[in-house]
Amino acid sequence: MKGTKGRRRFLDYPRQGREGPHRWLPSWRQWLGALSLGLLGLAGLLAVVYAKIDVPDENELAGKQATVYHWSDGSEMVSVGAVNRQNITLDKVPDSVENSVIAAENATFYSDAGVSLMGIGRAVKNMVLGGETQGGSTITQQYVKNTYLSQDQTATRKVREFIIALKLSNQKSKHDILRGYLNTSWFGRDSYGIEAAAHAYYGIGAKDLNPSQGAVLAAVLKGSEQYDPGLSKANHARAVARWEWILDRQVATGKMSKEERAKHRTFPEPRKLSKPTSQAGQTGYLLDVANKFIKARTGLTNKDLARGGYHVYTTFDKERTHRLEKAVNEVRRQEIDPKHRKADTFVQFGAASVRPDDGAIVALYGGPDATKHFSNNADTTAVPAGSAFKPFVLAAALQEEADSTKDRTTAPEDGEKTVAQGLGGALMTGQSPPFVQAGKQIGLERIRDLAVDAGLRKESMAQLEQTFPLGTSAPSAIRMASAYTTFANGGLHQEPYAVSSMTYDGKKVPGLDRPEAEQVLEAGVAEDVSSALRIVGFLSLNRDGRPTAQQPVAAGRTEPGDRMKSAWFIGSPSAEKPDFGPGTGAEDGKGVRPGHAPDAGDSNEPTTAVTVFRNKAGTPALLPMQGVGGEQSKLGTALPPKVWQAYQQGS
Repeated sequence: MKGTKGRRRFLDYPRQGREGPHRWLPSWRQWLGALSLGLLGLAGLLAVVYAKIDVPDENELAGKQATVYHWSDGSEMVSVGAVNRQNITLDKVPDSVENSVIAAENATFYSDAGVSLMGIGRAVKNMVLGGETQGGSTITQQYVKNTYLSQDQTATRKVREFIIALKLSNQKSKHDILRGYLNTSWFGRDSYGIEAAAHAYYGIGAKDLNPSQGAVLAAVLKGSEQYDPGLSKANHARAVARWEWILDRQVATGKMSKEERAKHRTFPEPRKLSKPTSQAGQTGYLLDVANKFIKARTGLTNKDLARGGYHVYTTFDKERTHRLEKAVNEVRRQEIDPKHRKADTFVQFGAASVRPDDGAIVALYGGPDATKHFSNNADTTAVPAGSAFKPFVLAAALQEEADSTKDRTTAPEDGEKTVAQGLGGALMTGQSPPFVQAGKQIGLERIRDLAVDAGLRKESMAQLEQTFPLGTSAPSAIRMASAYTTFANGGLHQEPYAVSSMTYDGKKVPGLDRPEAEQVLEAGVAEDVSSALRIVGFLSLNRDGRPTAQQPVAAGRTEPGDRMKSAWFIGSPSAEKPDFGPGTGAEDGKGVRPGHAPDAGDSNEPTTAVTVFRNKAGTPALLPMQGVGGEQSKLGTALPPKVWQAYQQGS
């Protein structure tokens, strides 16, 4: 017995001779043993993984594909994103450019083992927490990702990147790794590699880059969507700050003297953005809208799309898109004469067609040529809506009356005129004071919220001032067409979309499923707005002396009395004829009839928004519309209906 008590157990747990909580707390020796075993196990695991993972063939990069965009009928629209890259040797890259890249991306490049444990740790932590997974990689790791691996942000890919980078550091010289990195990195502007980037940003070869220009290209390596100075003012500010930091960083690391740094105080502005000729005409604008939709719904970036391998099936109808472009060009040719009328200079057109039943964007006109005019006029949020916004005020008034009627115990007295009735007549006769008064009675917040629910973006809404109901907000043509489909679709709103499906290597890309339609207005309210708009459409398409379209139109428009810097027409072909009987407001001014039952028309006929404005490059504000198109155009307000009608008659 005595001998048995003195015998020590191999694993003294629970601990002998201890009482209470101490009996269950491991000793420091046990903690140390467990840690040692864990580290040995991890080392063994890494050794096994290291042995199993081989460095893939480097020529994998040469197999990159284009991204193919398709029309709605499945036919090919354009093939873009085939790798724009010209491999060069390091002797064609100035030392100052190499130093800029190393200073910006991996200052210890020539002394490290090709990997960053801290960077891996941060990446894993961010992936677990759902945060940003970029950053923290060495140049070697980035080269491995660019050349041998996918762009997936997963823990498995990170581990493979780490192991391959270790092996590559033992197999290749730093010289070869840097050469590979500079030839495979994405610099934005459809350019892979330093040579293509030098041409895209400065129109020269890499060998001719000076230290200042090299620092700019090193800056965009952090992410061209945030640091390409040509994309936005915010980008420009970020690029300048990072350019300065990279130059200063080279001084701090001994790669540039203070005297040399003093020579580079002026930011070297890159060339203006340009698009490949394959994106001429409307193609570039279509791709712009499709890509915005993809990035917003899937999280993919321009860099991902430019790598290629995707098939993008858009909602754009080839025939309708060509017909819309032809209609704009026809009206421009017949009505706009900048050689003889100064007011006709800098005139811009924008348009978009959206299908009511599902929100598909079937056509748009973004400008004369995407390779020359870079702003997408169909998607700009700089053009005030004017009186084309008034139907949302009418809808808000009708909806409020519909809501209050449910709780009302007595019918309104004969002859009692409601806010909505007054607005119905004012909408058709182009009066503005009733809408300002309605804003006070209904509430500007309620009007704004209804417009947003109907399809306009909250970011495009103007300040809630007295003139807000008169259309000081600046929605895009796409969003105006989409919101008007809510009236045509019985108050049911379907978010606009530009891509129906997308595949990569034959597999469906997730995230593009459309959200369910939402009932944002009562059906009767939507139909009453449409009834008023049918009369507006009839008047708009007759007042310039031209015959009306073949079928009645529910339409909104701007008025010459708006005195704003834009002209709009939004029209939906309707199955009903305009009703000029009592209660419509055309004869007796009593306005529309709340609660009128809807009569569904052809829900597949798109609603089309057309806008005309004047914009001079470099000028922050729109130019006035006085005199545009001559006296008969009435501040240009007659032009959008003509475009709409030419578009419809071209079918």
